[in-house]
Amino acid sequence: MFVGHALFGFALGALAAWWLGLSRERAVQLGVVAGLFAAVPDVDIVYAPFGLLVGAAENLTADGFWETANVVHRGPTHSLVLGVVLAAAAGLWATGSRAARIGALSVGVVLTALTGALSGPVAALVTAVFVVAALAVATVAQSRDISPRTVTGLALLGLLSHPFGDLFTGGPPPFLYPFDVTVVAERVLLHPDPTTHLLAAFAIELATVWLAVWTYVHLREETLTEHVRPRAALGIGYAAAVLFLPAPTLERSAHFVFSVLALGVIGAPVRPFSDGVDWLETLVTGLAAVTVAALAYAMAYGAL
Repeated sequence: MFVGHALFGFALGALAAWWLGLSRERAVQLGVVAGLFAAVPDVDIVYAPFGLLVGAAENLTADGFWETANVVHRGPTHSLVLGVVLAAAAGLWATGSRAARIGALSVGVVLTALTGALSGPVAALVTAVFVVAALAVATVAQSRDISPRTVTGLALLGLLSHPFGDLFTGGPPPFLYPFDVTVVAERVLLHPDPTTHLLAAFAIELATVWLAVWTYVHLREETLTEHVRPRAALGIGYAAAVLFLPAPTLERSAHFVFSVLALGVIGAPVRPFSDGVDWLETLVTGLAAVTVAALAYAMAYGAL
């Protein structure tokens, strides 16, 4: 999902810029910045390695990592309220003036102090990293001659789109933090069967990736079909995995996710570091193979 947030932000930002009449190259540039902002809320995962280091050694497992990460994951950094405020701070920072940057830092300090007072020192630390990451993206945007107003808009697009992508895979984020108001109480259930729910969520993630890839290809004035090679159809063989792998769920999905993504190597060139490798063709063919594999698995699972 981490990649999905960024790619969705990229697609939204790039398409919006193109529809507003900007050049294709500039649209891609703005899309990248929007994608970076969309990835920023997940910096709260930075707590996990530190939490594991101070915890028991037996927690040094994949499950232990996520249990530790979820202490603060999808917390203050996923708030729409904090997102709006931080987007304004990012716009201030992008002006480059001393006074504006002091104002942006002041906003960051206030947000950090507020979350610390309400949710404790760990939340404050994560919020501080959240602020620094957003201002770093604003610095990148400024270096590309993107206006402060546009930076604010891209930050709003990225930071505010992110929390909604988590409604299918985890606990609903606190949309209106620091206000004690529950907007969504439970995860959005796509299907009562946990495995079918996972497959549906994975399909949404794949659709997001395809949207981003289509956006990039479209802005290059090309089509997806010219980048897909027939070997992507080999992904259909993954249907047999339903007989050998335990049925995946959101709680136990690593074996499914990593194995189906591994089929992306179908798009890899035989000599990946040789001259003339078409990396876009490699990406699109690999993504097509993963998509075929996921569909084949879903059909096989439904037939059981």
